[in-house]
Amino acid sequence: MVILHTWLTERFGLRVPVVGAPMAGVGAGRLAAAVSEAGALGMIGVPAAATGEWIAGEAAVAGGGPYGIGLMAWALPGNPAQLDAVLAARPPLVSVSFGAYEPFVGELRRAGITVVTQAGTTDEARAAEQAGVDAVVARGAEAGGHGRDEVATLPLLQSVLDAVRIPVLAAGGIATARGLAAVLAAGAEGAWVGTAFMGCVETALSETAASRVLAAEETGTAYGRVFDVAQRLAWPPEFGGRALRNAFFDRWKGREDELAADDSARAELDAARRAGDFDTAYIYAGEAVGMVRERRTAADVVAGFAAAGRLLSRFAAPGS
Repeated sequence: MVILHTWLTERFGLRVPVVGAPMAGVGAGRLAAAVSEAGALGMIGVPAAATGEWIAGEAAVAGGGPYGIGLMAWALPGNPAQLDAVLAARPPLVSVSFGAYEPFVGELRRAGITVVTQAGTTDEARAAEQAGVDAVVARGAEAGGHGRDEVATLPLLQSVLDAVRIPVLAAGGIATARGLAAVLAAGAEGAWVGTAFMGCVETALSETAASRVLAAEETGTAYGRVFDVAQRLAWPPEFGGRALRNAFFDRWKGREDELAADDSARAELDAARRAGDFDTAYIYAGEAVGMVRERRTAADVVAGFAAAGRLLSRFAAPGS
């Protein structure tokens, strides 16, 4: 195996320059631990309503090796116990994104934590560098979950690499060694990968949800605010979400103002989430979902990414 050395691998002692993206409701301590044990860096995705006790418990599960925790900036003012719990756990990496993350950067860094944020435009990446983060994630529109839907991964990555001097990770649509090799060749220090891990046995997904992921086609996702509006979540409106398309989304797309006042639709979505009815309930996933075809372990997925070194070595000069 060709060993890839980047800022990411050197900073955290990794064998593979991949971060398992923080996916709330999908990736908790068990998945983070499995990704890290395999040689990449696993992360815990913190739901907006999670308690400090929940974070402490999942951090204890994940904390045998390098790992990270992902926070939603917009949720922290109303739930300060989350930041307190993260500071107490002191994971090597924290991502704080989506909203006014700037007030939290200094405190996290003073605790000895590497801080990153996700940027969906080049201007956001420049602002992140000015805010003092250690690295920035160039998150393209192909990515699953929440973020901007304005620029695709490859053009965004190229622009961000030219615009900032801090390390850059690439996110959105990276699901195999080919994708990792592509972003490394462009100059990224590693890949920020979510959807590729959604078929893993270590996720928090139910079997029903996992089956939906494995059956989804590459054209089977949709982007919008329908699920957030229905739940009355305070996500900043510029950050919609990419999820598997379903009947509930199609019914309400373009009618978000009406949906915001429809209590019966909110109750319908809540009931579907409890029942595991994914014709109505949501599963956030990116455009790479069409490449997730079987249940695998996180170790298998990370091992697949490690082949990026062999792909890149094709272009090395003989004897170099």
